[in-house]
Amino acid sequence: MAAGYAFLYVPILSLAVYSFSASRMATVWGGFSTRWYAALFANEQIMQALGRSLAIAALSATLATVLGTASGLALSRFGRFPGRGLLSLMNSAPMVMPDVMLGLSSLLLFVTLQHALGWPERGMGTIMIAHVTLTACYVTVVVRSRMTSLDDSLEEAAMDLGARPWRVFFLITLPLVAPALLAGWLLAFTLSLDDLVIASFTSGPGASTLPMLIYSKVKLGVTPEINALATLIVTVVAAGVAIAGLLMHRRERSLAG
Repeated sequence: MAAGYAFLYVPILSLAVYSFSASRMATVWGGFSTRWYAALFANEQIMQALGRSLAIAALSATLATVLGTASGLALSRFGRFPGRGLLSLMNSAPMVMPDVMLGLSSLLLFVTLQHALGWPERGMGTIMIAHVTLTACYVTVVVRSRMTSLDDSLEEAAMDLGARPWRVFFLITLPLVAPALLAGWLLAFTLSLDDLVIASFTSGPGASTLPMLIYSKVKLGVTPEINALATLIVTVVAAGVAIAGLLMHRRERSLAG
């Protein structure tokens, strides 16, 4: 187990160490320096790609959460309605298809629509649509599993007391599945932010995401700026995981006490 964790995390640690090197070579130590962090924040191309990726990921995750919640609710609570099998198949297919097939099919769809209707122009919008198509399926799985294990006696009690279905959903069901919604949103955000293949097919001029930019730079040789960027991303993710774990630990202690 120690060897396995070392294999995973030693390269990340070495990347973080070399991000503080003064050398122009990404894998050569040239003395301690923070010059590449200053160069990173001064690099408009990287900052614009980062902002573009964050915007696409946030919007895609939000739309995917809305669609995934509706789909999960339908599959878990509405019984055998017409089209249930097709909906279930459509939710499962993108998760098992290779990203190359999803990206190529999305590209063909957007090109066909553009020739026929003049819309959409490939860019951030088309990347977001493709990401919603992929990530909504994962949100559906998370929400559906939570809805299946949810005790519906609280909803039935609320309706017995005269609450309408929409009021029951917003006041009873939605708060109970809120952790699943948050988990689905974070999963969708991560998948969108991390995607390279689908974004490469569906992007347009001037709409490169951060993974696309990093990949293009890596092909020409890793620069210390990329080391600094990766170190910041790892630090932010690690801090988020640590804070979440601390909050969960405090909650468990309060419930136990």
